[in-house]
Amino acid sequence: MMQFTSILDEFRQIWPYVLAGDLARYLIGAGSVFLLIWVLFRSRLAARKIRGSTPPVGQIWREIGHSLVTVCIFATVGTTIGIGSMHGVLQVYTDVSFYGWPYLVGSVVAMIVVQDAYFYWVHRLMHRVPVLWRVHATHHRSHNPTPWTAYAFDPGEALIHALFMPMFVAVVPMHVGGLFAFTAHMMLRNAIGHCGYELFPKGWADRPILGLVTMVTHHDMHHEHAPRNFGLYFMWWDRLMGTEHPEYRARTKLMTPGNGMPDSLKGTYASQVGAESRAGESLAGWRANEGRR
Repeated sequence: MMQFTSILDEFRQIWPYVLAGDLARYLIGAGSVFLLIWVLFRSRLAARKIRGSTPPVGQIWREIGHSLVTVCIFATVGTTIGIGSMHGVLQVYTDVSFYGWPYLVGSVVAMIVVQDAYFYWVHRLMHRVPVLWRVHATHHRSHNPTPWTAYAFDPGEALIHALFMPMFVAVVPMHVGGLFAFTAHMMLRNAIGHCGYELFPKGWADRPILGLVTMVTHHDMHHEHAPRNFGLYFMWWDRLMGTEHPEYRARTKLMTPGNGMPDSLKGTYASQVGAESRAGESLAGWRANEGRR
C-alpha cells in the first residue's frame, strides 16, 4: 500500500510537466503547420490544395477540443513510461554512451517503422470491428482534415495509439532524446499528413525508394474514401495488402503544379470522390466498399 501511494505521489509530481511538454508539442507542431501553410504561404500553395472546399471554423474548434483530451491521455501514458523506467520496469536511459550513437539513431528509426506497422493494422481493424469503428468515427468527422485533425481522437482511440510507446519501450531500450525525436516526428508528420495541401515534389509517388514514403494526398484520400490508404508513414503495408487506392498516384499528379493538366480536372475529380466517400461514411458503407476491394 505504501509503495502504491509513493507511485501515486510520483505520478502527481511528474504528470503536469509531461502534460506541458505534450501540449507544447501539439500546439507548436499543428500550430506551425497551420500558420505556415494555411496563413503565410496559402496563396503560393493554392495550386497544391487537395480539396476545393475549406473546412469551417467550427470543425477546427471541435478538433482542438478533442485534441486537448488526447494530449491528457498521451501525458498520462507518458508519465507512466517515466515512472516505469524509474522503477526498472521499462527501458529508458539517459546516457548516450551506454549504447552509443548508432544504436540511438537506429532505435528511433526502428520505432518509427514498427509504429507504422502497428498503426496500419490497428487502423484497419478500426474500420472493420464495430466497437473500434465507434471510437475511430470521431476522427473521421473531419472528412476534410486540417493540421489540427492530427490529434482529434476519441479517448478510446487516443489510448490505443498511446499504448504503442510503453509496449515498444518494454522490449527495446530507448534514450530519452530518442523518444523526444520519435514523438516530434510523429506530431509533425501527422500535422503535415492532415494539412490539406500536397507539399511533396511532383513525381514523388512514382520514385522506387522515396515513393514508399506517404505523400499528403495519401492520408487525405483516406479521409475522403472508404477503406483505402491505411498506412501512416510508408506505403509498403498498403501495397502488400492491396489497400492502396488505385487512383493514388494519378491524384498526386493532379495536386502538384507543372504537370500539364488543366486545373479544372482537380475540381471534377474532387466532386467524383466526394460522392463516393459520402456513401462510405457509415460503418456499413466502409464494409461495403471493403467487400468490393
